[in-house]
Amino acid sequence: MKSEISTRQFSQFLSATPRGARLARLLAVQQLDAWGWPPGCAVSEAAALVVAELAANAVTHGRVHGRGFRLALTVDSPDTLRIDVVDPRGDRRPLARRAAGPADETGRGLLLVEALAARWGSEPWPPSGKAVWAEIALPCPAING
Repeated sequence: MKSEISTRQFSQFLSATPRGARLARLLAVQQLDAWGWPPGCAVSEAAALVVAELAANAVTHGRVHGRGFRLALTVDSPDTLRIDVVDPRGDRRPLARRAAGPADETGRGLLLVEALAARWGSEPWPPSGKAVWAEIALPCPAING
């Protein structure tokens, strides 16, 4: 008997404001709970931190007046959650900063993403934006469908 894997998808456009970034994190946790990864579990906590960082970067570095950003969550294999944050600033591609000093107040966020994600990167999002994505390993299938 062949096992079917159903794709789970969630997508939401949000305002490019600090409130929009906070809402992205809350929506991600809520959606993962609906899929069977409750708040507080390792998957939910890792995803919340990754979404918070990517959304904050979209608001801080990818903002264009009058345009928001998009959060997307996808589970299309039994072992990977993909997080995409799309913003309108394709000319500003992210780079993980390797040498943030103890006095630096910024520059560690993508290092956190790198530590929590199995893989991450960015790609153009035509006509002028970019998608920054991260994939989180899922330790076991979700209990809800």
